[in-house]
Amino acid sequence: MPADPTALPAERTAGVPLEGRGRTASLEAMGDTGAAGAGDARQRSRVRAWLAVIADRIIATAPRIPVRDLGTLRAQFPGLTPEELADKLVAGACAGTATVGAGVGAAAMLPVPPAMPAELAAEVTGVASVEIKLIAELHEVYGLRPPGTFRQRAMAYLTSWTEERGIDLAAPASLNIALGGQMKRELRQQIMKRTLRNLPNLTPFLVGAAVGAFMNRRDTRRLAQKIRKDLRRRQIPWDAPPALDG
Repeated sequence: MPADPTALPAERTAGVPLEGRGRTASLEAMGDTGAAGAGDARQRSRVRAWLAVIADRIIATAPRIPVRDLGTLRAQFPGLTPEELADKLVAGACAGTATVGAGVGAAAMLPVPPAMPAELAAEVTGVASVEIKLIAELHEVYGLRPPGTFRQRAMAYLTSWTEERGIDLAAPASLNIALGGQMKRELRQQIMKRTLRNLPNLTPFLVGAAVGAFMNRRDTRRLAQKIRKDLRRRQIPWDAPPALDG
């Protein structure tokens, strides 16, 4: 992998019109707010609208993400300790987000790339789904499933993903916000901020599938480390009452 993954050979960029430069061109056309001299207010407005669509898509997807409870996980991975089981889940999630990154990275290298804003939206939503599922199952492994209905827990895990921290069951006020007390608009804004922060990291996918996979795998592993660090401090042993199932 090159030292500077964003660098492209001169023959691939020199004299090529904007619409022929793949993902970078698409981001420029959208008014990429991370680049110096970003476009005018109308372009920035398009970026915000695009991010809002992604945020709404993630919010709508979160309650439909299948999450395995602790009993199912222990049955599928018998004989493992909580840390060993968590390692398995992280490895699986990293493989999943790497696959998403590889697919979009390969698409960006096509002679006539597809509509990259749509590809980026699909990637962000796909990665979010894998990582939210990972966060939910890590809470199961560490005995820290939040109370409430499945949809309420999904919103709590979505908040955990957005803020990149574990859920603190001992803080009722923050838990209530995560379970629906917070306005949907505020949660959308949080998701937009995180997505916007990660946009510059997407540009290296121009060099193809290998870097796309590497970047997603690295970022998912980093997120998992943050979540596990929080959860370990409040971990409830599997054999401690009350029972976790049900």
